[in-house]
Amino acid sequence: MADTQSNAGAIWALGITQIIGYGTLYYSFSILAPNVAGDLQVPVEWIYGCISLALLAGGLVSPWAGGLADRVGAGRVMSAGSVGAAAALATCGLAGNAMAFLTGVILVELASAFVLYSTAFAFLAQTTGSRAQRSITYLTLIAGFASTIFWPLTTWLLEAANWQEVYFLFAGLNLAVCLPLHLWLSRFARIAAGRPPETVAAPMPISVENGNLLFVLIVLGFSLAGFVSAATLFHMVPMLGLLGLGTAGVWVASLLGPAQVASRLINMAFGQNLPATVLAVVSAVTMPLALGALALSAPSTTGAIAFAVVFGIGSGLFSIVSGTLPLAIFGKAGFGKRLGWIGMGRLGLSALAPFALSISLGTIGPEPSLWVLAGAGTCCVAVFAEVWRRCCPSRAVMPAR
Repeated sequence: MADTQSNAGAIWALGITQIIGYGTLYYSFSILAPNVAGDLQVPVEWIYGCISLALLAGGLVSPWAGGLADRVGAGRVMSAGSVGAAAALATCGLAGNAMAFLTGVILVELASAFVLYSTAFAFLAQTTGSRAQRSITYLTLIAGFASTIFWPLTTWLLEAANWQEVYFLFAGLNLAVCLPLHLWLSRFARIAAGRPPETVAAPMPISVENGNLLFVLIVLGFSLAGFVSAATLFHMVPMLGLLGLGTAGVWVASLLGPAQVASRLINMAFGQNLPATVLAVVSAVTMPLALGALALSAPSTTGAIAFAVVFGIGSGLFSIVSGTLPLAIFGKAGFGKRLGWIGMGRLGLSALAPFALSISLGTIGPEPSLWVLAGAGTCCVAVFAEVWRRCCPSRAVMPAR
């Protein structure tokens, strides 16, 4: 009972840091970008080009960050990452020209590799034993409120302050809230390491043919999902505006967070026995479904709400699958580094997304751009369907390597 309560405390603490981390390092960017572009006198496409380069840089360091989490402990890595995140956000706030802002954004994405989901999932795998997969679900349930909180919050802050002051406030949140919590989690990890061995064995990894090829497919699948997700999330509010929703786009987009949370609650209640491979396919299907519905229904507010809910459900499930799928197939050995390689592929392709969609919206318009994204989502469905096929019991004859 004491272990269960302490695990719950760690998950709540981690959930708070993930809300602040994703809110300040990720979701706030699309709200701040137009103001930054205007003050720095550059096209908004240039600002999205900055985030594309930054995502690529973050992807390149992800395997190293994951391996470091395996070696020294994810809690320590996240503690150092909190300091880096605060410094990076402060650099953005201090930027007086476009190149200085680019430097700050690159630092933001480098710091993200050390504090967001990949490292947080590694922490749970290291500290919660056989309950790791369920703990990951709980964490994503809490962190799902990041967009719901930070999209409206950032919009409101910009009405009371300039974008530089908003960045300074976000830097303070990482330093004053996330750093102490991550330091406490580091201490929790040391205590967890001294617990008696569990009497309940952790789930055995799935046995598969050619584990290396399967891992490549998983990286490809998450990379495609990351591309569609990054393009959509970075541009959701302005894209809904272009589709004719006007200011309603902000509150429609804010439905994404509750939908993410709802999907995780449904998964907790009814999907605990659902294999991670099946959940990956279900998650992937929601992306082209949601994007197609938005393209067909715009400028209907009802259609936009349906899009936000369905896309949010898929995004929420993908957050779970990104941790549980590699853990279920390959186990805890080298889990952090595997998540790092997945992160590199996902962020590498995601790096193209904000800039590519920004150009696409300006040249072919929002509806055709949505269909292009839906096509990429359909490719993601095909990849995860192949992963599921290869993990079926009739084909699983060799241990994963």
